Amino acid sequence: MDQIDRSIEPGEDTIRILLTTDNHVGYKENDPIRTDDSWKTFNEIVVTAKEQDVDMIVHGGDLFDVNKPSKKSMYRVMESLRSHCLGDRPCELELLSDFNSLSGDLFPVNYEDPNINVSIPVFAISGNHDDATGSSLLSPMDVLAVSGLVNNFGKVTSASEINVAPILLQKGTTKFALYGMSHVKDERLFRLFREGNVKFLRPNMYTEEWFNLLCVHQNHHPYTSQKSYLPESVLPDFIDFIYWGHEHECLPEPQLNPIKNFHTLLPGSSIVTSLIDGESNPKHVFILNVKGKKFNLEAIPLKTARPFLIEAISLAEEGFDPSPVLTNDVTNFLCHKVEELIEKALEKYVQTNTNSSMDTEEAEQFKKDAPLPLIRLKVDVTGGFQVENLQRLSRRFVGKVANVDDIFTIHQKNTSARVKNTDGPKADITFNKSSTLTINSLISNFVEESTLHLLPGQGINNAVKEFIDKDDKNAINEYIKKEIKRETKIL
Repeated sequence: MDQIDRSIEPGEDTIRILLTTDNHVGYKENDPIRTDDSWKTFNEIVVTAKEQDVDMIVHGGDLFDVNKPSKKSMYRVMESLRSHCLGDRPCELELLSDFNSLSGDLFPVNYEDPNINVSIPVFAISGNHDDATGSSLLSPMDVLAVSGLVNNFGKVTSASEINVAPILLQKGTTKFALYGMSHVKDERLFRLFREGNVKFLRPNMYTEEWFNLLCVHQNHHPYTSQKSYLPESVLPDFIDFIYWGHEHECLPEPQLNPIKNFHTLLPGSSIVTSLIDGESNPKHVFILNVKGKKFNLEAIPLKTARPFLIEAISLAEEGFDPSPVLTNDVTNFLCHKVEELIEKALEKYVQTNTNSSMDTEEAEQFKKDAPLPLIRLKVDVTGGFQVENLQRLSRRFVGKVANVDDIFTIHQKNTSARVKNTDGPKADITFNKSSTLTINSLISNFVEESTLHLLPGQGINNAVKEFIDKDDKNAINEYIKKEIKRETKIL
């Protein structure tokens, strides 16, 4: 049965839900150009929720870029939520389940709190960037929850089992079951599913009448191994719609899983955090309209998202000769390509943010006032090409692009390199000359070469990653104390 019904309109039986994820508020906040990008886009999203008269907001994790956000980041988020989600407009959602037992909080769902006037309730899970840490296992979402601005749900408190229970809501005749699961390390989650220790609970009344939405924040593809992602095949087939956070590429059309018969939406992040191909897709926020067991989806382009274009070129394919004498010709060509990308990015921004009623002069002025774009040019120098110092070359675009220090990436194919593929036959792998070792690989190599009897290598790796990626200064100390305590018990 096709659940998509494009004729659904707002009404007393329609639940309108704004879907957003991976805002990464605080990203690049110390950058003089991109300092305000993340919170401005988040504010646009919350304003959109108010303008579109939605019933609720569901957030898929990574609201903040780090789990200890700066005072500026926390202030901006609280300011936006307070300005646009609080008010006298009545919330028409009826809560049919015990929110306190589901969330573990002492406070009720915020729109039923007699001390707060909430017009648009926000339901949010934690991602891998803003997860709970420290001895109290508190996350930034807990701070927002205790302030009454969001409803933090989907917490995973046990390492050995996960029970996912729904928040049951109703508007008119539409029954809505909201399931959520905060980020769990992919390998651990894979093991829990394999061992049958993840259970999804269903309401025991009107069981088949609920529209079931599941919100997760995990890898959707096996990037590093077959255990490093959440396969759709392990999820229950009674789910109707999966809202999938963590993946930053925006894919605005929900995809039907023909075996499980549910739809999956990968909405992507609201700002660019990596200069890669996937992040060059236009950024959107979504409104899900649910009526009975039917739904439709509206994709709304984000106007404050900084324009970003990426292109890959090969100097050999462009017809250049690798002679050092022609280095200046290569430099001039690269600069010309960047200028072209800047122009295209600005045109793309104007098209997204203007309408047909604007005349040429207004459009040109709008273009002049547009934010500096993000530009990435990937240059293949295979064949012995020499290029000018990239840092010096990039300085030519000061005042023209937002990412002056990393416009260019240079790589060279090594066709002779072969590695063994453990999952199948041998395969040719192309390496980049400019590839850099990650912290994870450095620690892994060190652990492999060391003889550690008490501290597991993977645990050390994870603790160092927490220390560096999330600025958790106590991560290593807490991990070592925990392991010493565990080993002491064994002895």
